[in-house]
Amino acid sequence: MSESKRQAALVTGASRGIGRAIAVALAGQGWAVAINYQSNAAAAGDTLAQVRAAGGTGAVIQADIAGAADRERLLRETLAHFGRLDLLVNNAGMAPRQRIDMLQMSEASYDEVMAVNLKGPFFLTQAAARIMIDLRAAGTIDTPMIVNIGSMSAYTSSTSRAEYCLSKAGMGMMTALYADRLAEYGINVYEVRPGIIDTDMTSAAKSRYDKRIAEGLAPIARWGQPEDVGRAVAAIAAGALPFSTGEVINVDGGIHLQRL
Repeated sequence: MSESKRQAALVTGASRGIGRAIAVALAGQGWAVAINYQSNAAAAGDTLAQVRAAGGTGAVIQADIAGAADRERLLRETLAHFGRLDLLVNNAGMAPRQRIDMLQMSEASYDEVMAVNLKGPFFLTQAAARIMIDLRAAGTIDTPMIVNIGSMSAYTSSTSRAEYCLSKAGMGMMTALYADRLAEYGINVYEVRPGIIDTDMTSAAKSRYDKRIAEGLAPIARWGQPEDVGRAVAAIAAGALPFSTGEVINVDGGIHLQRL
């Protein structure tokens, strides 16, 4: 396939975990993938190797999405590599550096988490949407999409990670706002909301989650895998939900269900 004919996706935070699984799942459908990373260049290189092995092509781009200049450069380099942008996946995120009771949470921790998890994705989406609108008007792309990777923390209180919960709840409204605003331009917006996924972020609480899962926390009694999220994003990217926008897709083993 000609590189200019491949649909191109930008996946933030794609060097490992959920982001890597998303990049590889898209590559399996023949996508070109801009693999964004913040600090781990070696891990991003591993993702690129897996993308190529899966049948896609890719480029590794360092950028900190919390910074305006880095966001601008990230989009500029994505377009320089692929000449198009069909899909933005806002996956990059962070947990607070320390789990601490919200009554002791610092403003610095709040600001850092919100900058990476909400402010950065919001303004990256704003800039990407403008590019997608122009590319679609020019006939370069047909069905641009945006997928936000949220979290069950959007609806689940965790008082030792209040800033994280707030950032993910805000992403839910961000999804709704952009779905509403961009529909007239043919850009659908979705949110994939993972539950307890086996990643570096959850490894610090592994024993606690093992116990909760064994006790029946979720109807599907296992850890989620990054590939579970990757498959959901790939289904959206393949056009499985053309008459849906603003939709939240829970990939959480059913934790969101209210059960008696």
